[in-house]
Amino acid sequence: MKKVSLGTAGLQVPAIGLGCMGMSEFYGTTSEAQNVKVLDRAVDIGCTFWDTSDMYGPFTNEQLLAKALKGRRDQITLATKFGIVRREDGSWNGTKGSPEYVKASCEASLKRLKTDHIDLYYQHRMDLNTPIEETVGAMAELVKEGKVKYLGLCEVDADTLERANSVHPISVLQTEYSLWTREVEAEILPAVKRLNIGFVAYSPLGRGFLSGAIRSRSDLEPGDWRLENPRFTEEAIAKNSELVDQVHAITNDLGVTPAQVALAWLLSRDVNLATIPGTRKIHRLEENWASQEVALSEEHLAQLDDLIHQEIAGDRY
Repeated sequence: MKKVSLGTAGLQVPAIGLGCMGMSEFYGTTSEAQNVKVLDRAVDIGCTFWDTSDMYGPFTNEQLLAKALKGRRDQITLATKFGIVRREDGSWNGTKGSPEYVKASCEASLKRLKTDHIDLYYQHRMDLNTPIEETVGAMAELVKEGKVKYLGLCEVDADTLERANSVHPISVLQTEYSLWTREVEAEILPAVKRLNIGFVAYSPLGRGFLSGAIRSRSDLEPGDWRLENPRFTEEAIAKNSELVDQVHAITNDLGVTPAQVALAWLLSRDVNLATIPGTRKIHRLEENWASQEVALSEEHLAQLDDLIHQEIAGDRY
């Protein structure tokens, strides 16, 4: 198992973690019993960096993880988030980052997770009406109180990251990054390296697309939010499949899966990086975990890097 050091404050996590969002909503029907089995198996194999948020469900994803954490809390590096506001009925209510909201959100998450501390606490999205210094200042108070160990931000620009880091060390920036979403390479990855901040890549498999399992909209269940995503129109799927086909060519050389190639490529990046693919299936969890053992040659890496010139159809949101 490869461990990654994230930030200057001492946070170490497995290079492959587990994004738990899809266990509660967004990706079609789900089974709590099966999800708990996946979480149990994750502990067995060492995949102990778990990522959730108060807005997943909403709220029910944290409650699910509480069940799996029972009796093994000290084995898990637990990350959750605040900042995207949802009502009990699931409707959306903007973003918030006021100090009062930060503290109230933390207390609510601790209660749902049935724990006395959160290992990594992220601001999920910025509140444009609250200076980042005020939000991070409130988060820093949670660290002093022992309720949070490490701080993170999601989807912020390099300037905001630097301002936040001047208030309290930021251990992690979490942003989307994969073979079909590479915008972070221009400014964000250089910034995290310069500031010695770790990077967590979400949606590393392009919301499942890079696995090669989605070849038409009929491969998605009714209610799956990807049916509303610009990259999953029939036209976009047809165009974007050209990228997946090129990844497939490398899998044939190595005898591995497209998902493993996509994850191995991310782990080869010149930055302190962990990634959090999501799944509700044990065999996919094990497949993703095994990507740490995939050795990409210089030739393969060059081929994959060159895919940045592949036109991607559709915005990521």
